Amino acid sequence: MPEREFEVLIAGAGPVGLTMAAALTHYGLKCRIIDKAPRPSDKSKALVVWSRTLELLDNLGLAPTFVEAGMKVRGASIYGHGERLVQVEIAGVDSPYGFPLMIPQSETERLLTEHLSRLGLTIERQVELISFSEQADAGAGNGTGKVTGKLRHADGRDESFEVPWLIGCDGAHSTVRHTLGIPFTGAAEQNDWLLADIHVEGPLASDELSIFWHQTGILAFFPITPSRFRVIADLGPAAGHGSPPDPTLAEVQAVVDERGPGGLKLLDPVWLAGFRINERKVSDYRRGRVMLAGDAAHIHSPAGGQGMNTGMQDAFNLAWKLALVQRGRGRAQALLDSYSVERSAVGDQVLRGAGMMTLMATLRNPVAQFLRNRAASVLTSFGFVQDKIKNALCELSINYRHSPLSAEDWPRLAGGLHAGDRLPDAPLSCATSGRQTTLHATIRGTRHTLLLLPGSRDHDAASPLVAIADDLRNSFPDVFSPHVIFKSDKPNTAASAIPAWLDMDGRVHRELGVHDRTLILVRPDGYIGFRCQPADGQALAKHLGRFLYNESEMDR
Repeated sequence: MPEREFEVLIAGAGPVGLTMAAALTHYGLKCRIIDKAPRPSDKSKALVVWSRTLELLDNLGLAPTFVEAGMKVRGASIYGHGERLVQVEIAGVDSPYGFPLMIPQSETERLLTEHLSRLGLTIERQVELISFSEQADAGAGNGTGKVTGKLRHADGRDESFEVPWLIGCDGAHSTVRHTLGIPFTGAAEQNDWLLADIHVEGPLASDELSIFWHQTGILAFFPITPSRFRVIADLGPAAGHGSPPDPTLAEVQAVVDERGPGGLKLLDPVWLAGFRINERKVSDYRRGRVMLAGDAAHIHSPAGGQGMNTGMQDAFNLAWKLALVQRGRGRAQALLDSYSVERSAVGDQVLRGAGMMTLMATLRNPVAQFLRNRAASVLTSFGFVQDKIKNALCELSINYRHSPLSAEDWPRLAGGLHAGDRLPDAPLSCATSGRQTTLHATIRGTRHTLLLLPGSRDHDAASPLVAIADDLRNSFPDVFSPHVIFKSDKPNTAASAIPAWLDMDGRVHRELGVHDRTLILVRPDGYIGFRCQPADGQALAKHLGRFLYNESEMDR
């Protein structure tokens, strides 16, 4: 493909870069993805794909492929002094994918690569980004701006490039970030760690994460297959700078014998490594027409297994926004600035959470260890604490309530989810045919979704909502798809060509707090962008105008 036809250059073909390419292609942009490495990594690295990431992959049609290739586990247990202190069962979280999916990063990259290949997109390996600069509008608009630069191929040949957008998914040592001069603020955690991707024989659960808090440090087992595990343990304060040496099999076995449940035999190691944890993050994910995502923007402790998932969700957040801007429908400053606002806040949250888990797991003081163990056991005996832990781990509690793209006009006592919250799933049936489906399946696609909810007055309240939707579609064509969701089982749908659904168990109305005519705007990434009750088409049009061009502006 001639280089002028590319709209986005993605530097880095790890899981985040591959997800970015898949998501952007899904929204109709033409991408080029490069990586200086000659081949993908064969290491397991990041191991878990959480529920929210699977939901987003489902929009690309990839979630079933991932589930088939991975292994479901039921949750996690923490042990101390020979007894189970904490057991968290993930089952029951409000998601079609209510489980941690264990799958090596190498497999995640393979599945994404195969998906891109089916879309006609080939990863260009041994191609390195050497330099770049921004030209013209510096990202303030979406008209004449561009990024120009130089790439170097394996044979030493240099190639000039010119694209509207550049996205750095090139890891912790990001060339894109260094070239932009954005500080990567943070520090290294003070302990040395060991990692072993290894086969284990003995009394160890293969369907959950097993964590042992020992007086000498933490030992954690993450199942990969029924007999293969990721083993992680801290080794105490770091002896010097840089990563510790890779451990031997005997050294890993000694740590497992000391801290584990006993009777475990390690054999056939796939990967042995020493490492140190760095906790760093940029303050701004965007500089004009250049964006950062994944490890290029944030790195943190592996505690909680959030790193790769956070990066992949960076990609889903950015893709629909960039597509609207590149198509000339979206206001670049409002949409693209929101990427940094939203994802930087999530990055801060993940950094704090992972850092706190690491701190708790590496306590050395016996009194502090005793208090930690007692507190963990007592607190997790409460159901609401368990729910909070589950939703945080599965990343279902991530929200954008404080985003400039989130707004609402809502009665104080009506309740319901807020603008910025993830839209939950619920069973629906077609109002005309009776075909059963789900809310998530209904909103799947590339557009915003406008949910029209007549509330308790189904028979006489749908028509005004349909009229609002028709007006908005004229003002903002090809941006959103409307759906009517009725509460009763006998709606009047004859007057409208808009798809109509029945809320089979009332969950949609309960979760959203619907009591009157209601409008809910759902973003392409499945988060509520705007809600109003009673329905107000002018308020919604004003909200849309903050980040979209209406038809009259497009005609100028």
